Amino acid sequence: MFRDLRPYVQSALRGLGVPAADLEDACQEVFVVVHRKLATYEDRGSLHAWLYGICVRVANHTRRRRVRTPDVGSDTLPEGVDLTTPAEQLTASQGRQILYSILDQLDADKRAVFVLYELEELTMSEVARSLDINLFTAYSRLRAARVEVQQAIARFARQKVVR
Repeated sequence: MFRDLRPYVQSALRGLGVPAADLEDACQEVFVVVHRKLATYEDRGSLHAWLYGICVRVANHTRRRRVRTPDVGSDTLPEGVDLTTPAEQLTASQGRQILYSILDQLDADKRAVFVLYELEELTMSEVARSLDINLFTAYSRLRAARVEVQQAIARFARQKVVR
């Protein structure tokens, strides 16, 4: 289970704003929780939605802990994509950095809904269920997150033109 789901969990955690330096610890923490709660898992939705709910709580805990203990190292992105040329690798890395930067600007609630729906492609019902929120609340957060993401993309595009 760990080997199969680890890439998904790492991607979810990174999308939720967990810095690369804390990614391994947070991933292990997710699987500790999974091991502890697996016996009580109810197959009401997808396994990924259940896992993502755990990732949200672990990511929030990791970010709160990080505020108390500031990072003195660098925040490098894990290399998950094996592209053929250095130029393609650089482009992919820059794209991930831009995406993570935009996602970091969202508050945790909006980011969770946005990542689950737009990136993980869960249905809104699954999103609401995995985050234990009302469906209308999920839609409201998604709408607000989309506005903020569009504004961030527009700011980035304007900065890119000015350079």
